[in-house]
Order: sequence, then C-alpha cells, then structure tokens
Amino acid sequence: MVRKIQDTDLFCDYYDQWTQVYKDGAVRKVTLNKYKMTLSWLRKLAPDLRLCDMSRVTYQQILNEYAATHEKQTTMDFHHQLKGAIIDAVDEGLIPRDPTRKAIIKGKTPAPKKMKYLNQYELHTLLSSLNLQSGINWDWLILLVAKTGMRFSEALAITPSDFDFAHQMLSISKTWDYKDDGGFLPTKNKSSVRKIQIDWQTVIQFSELVKNLPPDMPIFVTKERVYNSTVNNILARYCRRANVPVISIHGLRHTHASLLLFAGVSIASVARRLGHSSMTTTQKTYLHIIQELENQDIDLIMRALSGLS
Repeated sequence: MVRKIQDTDLFCDYYDQWTQVYKDGAVRKVTLNKYKMTLSWLRKLAPDLRLCDMSRVTYQQILNEYAATHEKQTTMDFHHQLKGAIIDAVDEGLIPRDPTRKAIIKGKTPAPKKMKYLNQYELHTLLSSLNLQSGINWDWLILLVAKTGMRFSEALAITPSDFDFAHQMLSISKTWDYKDDGGFLPTKNKSSVRKIQIDWQTVIQFSELVKNLPPDMPIFVTKERVYNSTVNNILARYCRRANVPVISIHGLRHTHASLLLFAGVSIASVARRLGHSSMTTTQKTYLHIIQELENQDIDLIMRALSGLS
C-alpha cells in the first residue's frame, strides 16, 4: 500500500514515490534509470526541501545548481522530469502554486563535438580488412552496420527471419537490451520500425551465413551479456591496422549517413533509412555535411548562371 504523502514530507521522498507509482513499468528501463538518476541529484541538491516549502525561487535554485555542472539540454531534461511530479503535487494540493512556471534553463557551454566518420575510401579500406571467412563473428556485425546505418542495439536484435532476401530487404522492428539483462525491446521510436534495402552482395553473404540458424534468435548474441565496448575495441583495432581514423560502432552509422548525403541521397530518404523521428534530427546531426553540400550547390548555380550570358 502506498503511504499517503503530506505537504510536510520531503520533496525527494514524494518524487521517489511518484516515480515508482507512475513510471515503473510504464517506461523503458533506460528511461526509468534516468528518473532514478534525477532522484539521486535531487537528494544531493535539496535533501531537506519539504513540499510545502517549494517555491519558484527554491526550484530555480535547484535548476541553477544542477546547471552549474551540466549542459543546457541535460538541464532541460532534468527540469522536465521534475516538472511532471511537481504538477501532480500541485494538483493534489501538496504544493500551493506551480513553481516551475517561467523557470529559466541554464547550463554549461557544450564542448565542441566533432562527429567522427570515415570517407568512402577509408570505409572501403576498413571493410576490406575484416575477417569474413569464418562463421558468425563481430566482423559481420561491423559490416552490416556499415551497410545499413543501424543502431548497435538494432543490429544485435537482428534474426534470420528479419531478412527478406528475395526482395533485398531487412526489417528493423526491435532492439536488444544489451545494457541490462538481454532480451528483445521495442525500437527507440515508431519511426525506427522500418525496412532497409540492402545490396546484392550483402544478400548473398548473409543468406549463406544464416541459413542454418534458428529463424527467431538473434544472430550476433551468443553470450548472456554483450558489451558495446567489446565491439568498439575490435573496430578500433581494425581501424588502426587499416591506418584510418579510429571510430566507434555509432561512428559507422554516421559514416553510412554521410556517404549517402555526399552521394546526393535526399535528407528525407536518409532520415527514413536511419529511423529518425523527423528530418529535423537528421538536419541537426549532419548540419556540417549539408552546409558543405550547399557550398558545392552554390558553385554549380554560379557556373550555370555564368553560362547564360
């Protein structure tokens, strides 16, 4: 039985109970862990704050202290997770007025992030060095991610039945819970459920590779626990051996998208292939490439116009 909260109770205790009642079992485990992380920060920043003492000033102070060590977007996420509980507490009469109204979101200036990806020659050099002679190994996963742009968790969840070799299609409909106890999970969002066209070489390779495997079992998961670092270390080793920049498995996803954009594939098509929820995500992620392509377009436009005189 859930204990009835009083307005004199601590806000962090209310938030703890609120998370258990409304979020546990309703959100993915990775999301629930974020709520738990918010709770741990709340216990550090406002361990003695009572519900009845929550005001706009005290709430803003909590946000400011959190923002001192976090980037603005992370502070925004922290704010949204707290706000859900606070609005419910206001509705229940435990907090007199909404203290989150007109909250100012601050944060550290984000460090410049340079997206790591390979050019076409570097990717070809890397893939040529993979050991694809033997049966299932991590080299095959590296190849598949490079050819499809899948997320690591999506690639781990691939089963033989996800391949439609006759139509050169690969279905993405689930992920693998490699961060916790294993097992299939839903995709990141609805847009992540998609079919990806694959080339004939990949069709031939994987049709032979999976023909004797259980149709509904993940191809690459052969142990209870799978670690992202294991595959990243193998990939890094191949990168050094091939004398190309060291990238991660997620960097292969970026490489796939970058090569498509430079080849002239539309942003809409790249967004669908990557499983982005909107083209805005694709545009933000690959802004530098889009700007580079726009500069090339300007040169083409100028050349076309100069030929009219």
